[in-house]
Amino acid sequence: MHKKHYKHKKMTTVKDFIKHHYRHFNAAVVVDASEAYITHLKKGGKMFLSMAGAMSTGELGLSLAEMIRKDKIHGICCTGANLEEDIFNLVAHEYYERVPHYRQLSAEDEAKLRDRGMNRVTDTCIPEEEAIRRIEKQVYKLWKKADEENKRFFPYEFMYQLLRSGVIKDQYQIDPKDSWVIAACEKNIPIYTPGWEDSTLGNIYVAHNIKKQLSNYQIVRSGVEQMAHLIEWYKENSGKEGIGFFQIGGGIAGDFPICVVPLIQQDLKEPCKFWSYFCQISDSTTSYGSYSGAVPNEKITWGKIDINTPRFVIESDAAIVAPLIFSYVLGQ
Repeated sequence: MHKKHYKHKKMTTVKDFIKHHYRHFNAAVVVDASEAYITHLKKGGKMFLSMAGAMSTGELGLSLAEMIRKDKIHGICCTGANLEEDIFNLVAHEYYERVPHYRQLSAEDEAKLRDRGMNRVTDTCIPEEEAIRRIEKQVYKLWKKADEENKRFFPYEFMYQLLRSGVIKDQYQIDPKDSWVIAACEKNIPIYTPGWEDSTLGNIYVAHNIKKQLSNYQIVRSGVEQMAHLIEWYKENSGKEGIGFFQIGGGIAGDFPICVVPLIQQDLKEPCKFWSYFCQISDSTTSYGSYSGAVPNEKITWGKIDINTPRFVIESDAAIVAPLIFSYVLGQ
């Protein structure tokens, strides 16, 4: 009997590695979702990203920024925390502290971090003074200017004003190419932040209003206004091939934007395309009554996706999976 000689393919890219090793279970869905993502873009479709959690503090910008620059993402909806924390990291990266033993911290250990102004997100501490208060000083000036000029802007527009003004440029502590908000600003894509008040800068904005340092709460445009803006954006960008929906986590960052389709179809009574692709990376197990744990098929009943919409769920850690998918899509 002759022995078979097997040729071993040389793996030179992340895509090669994933296609060779990720053959089954959640891993196989990574390949399927990535290939469908590429196919959707090749046909001329666009992609919308929803991002929950604290992915910016997890430095997802290292891979996400390039996705934006290479026109693989055309609109974003995220928590207010993700919007601001990318900027915090931009100017205070060297002051951040990693706590790899965070699971063993006692209540007393946590209090010591608090007293030092170190706000912990899992294994990473955001420095109060160097990050949050540094940005507060600059953003407050923009709020105040808008107030005096009787102008109103969305939260992301204030961030774009901050970046474009150049006032924090000499304080950058990371390569700006690794900031996803800078990439989004350069592309001038919308970043929707429903529930923005549930963020550090949102809290600070309320405080400035209570202290009468701002004249009213309407300087930052509301969530319902963001929805109206999203409707127009969706109509203008859905085109022939439609818009895909790539979801990291769940919650309001995901549910807010995906509802734009049934809003247009059922409430406005206007024709529009369903979302043309759907993929969610979630560590929330399938559960009863949960949005984050709802399987994609449920979205068919709500008029968000159609029966033929390519749909995927990857039950895993987005901090691990998202950079792999982004690298795959980018052909790195």
